[in-house]
Amino acid sequence: MSIPTIDLRDPIEVVARQLDVACSEIGFMQIVGHGLDPVVEREAWSTATAFFALGNEFKMAVAIPEGDAYGYGPYQVERLAASRGEPTPADLKETFSIGPFVDADEVREIISLDPAAAFAYSPNRWPAELPEMSTVMNRYYDELGRLCERLLSLMAIGLGMSGDTFTGSIDRHTSALRLLHYPHIDSSDVAPGQLRAGAHSDYGTLTLLRQDDAPGGLEVRGADDRWHAVPAEDGAYVVNIGDALERWTAGRWRSTLHRVQIPPDSSRSNQRQSIAFFHNANWDAVIDVLEPCRPIGGSIAEPITAGQHLMERFLSTQQGE
Repeated sequence: MSIPTIDLRDPIEVVARQLDVACSEIGFMQIVGHGLDPVVEREAWSTATAFFALGNEFKMAVAIPEGDAYGYGPYQVERLAASRGEPTPADLKETFSIGPFVDADEVREIISLDPAAAFAYSPNRWPAELPEMSTVMNRYYDELGRLCERLLSLMAIGLGMSGDTFTGSIDRHTSALRLLHYPHIDSSDVAPGQLRAGAHSDYGTLTLLRQDDAPGGLEVRGADDRWHAVPAEDGAYVVNIGDALERWTAGRWRSTLHRVQIPPDSSRSNQRQSIAFFHNANWDAVIDVLEPCRPIGGSIAEPITAGQHLMERFLSTQQGE
């Protein structure tokens, strides 16, 4: 199995068709020709590197409080496989998560309508040692959000629908930007069943991933039930379907299991960095199966708001720990 690479500079009809095929057959692809500002990309990447190089006391000063969503996630705390009910050792990574950049008055209005939305609109936390971090990540967050809007427009066209099909459902998206660092590890220190990131699927609509080419990287579970490596491609973003979009299409598009593997050996540096953008629809957007995806005479999932879907998936992770 190979992960297709799609060039967004190709004609719209070609790209839309390629996206539909990739979403249906694999649920993963790489995209090039995306037009993101390379300066913004470089600044975000170097700022992420600078954050993880800080001393532990500085990182812990912006750790995620219980019940919130954003800030520093310490090394060996998260267990992504728990979302599938699998009791595994803690993942060998540390993270820094960033949420929507929304005006405080707007957040209060949203939460007044649904208090559960407070989770998705948790405050962002920034280390005092990197005063530029908020501005840099805000620019990158906005660039990636616009890219997801473009992709979802092309994907709707691939279904034979209007390019603005998703527009009203993502104009106040609750996406999360996540910086990930996988420190160097010696294979002798790895517990049985332990991975850098356990096997899981993503919760939202789309995930964009920028990864480096260090050993011990992303793997995707294929239709053949085997794990396949996703090599880093210069300038490319890995794109995968999330659970919400699988539900929106009644399974026509696949939210595929993936993981981050342990490096094959520790004879050289295997430190690794990546940045993921987890695109989520508006908190109150209704996920109802799209017309071209409705099976004839078959059953489909009941409509659900994107916020309720997100919280159900998040709670499944907590209950599995």
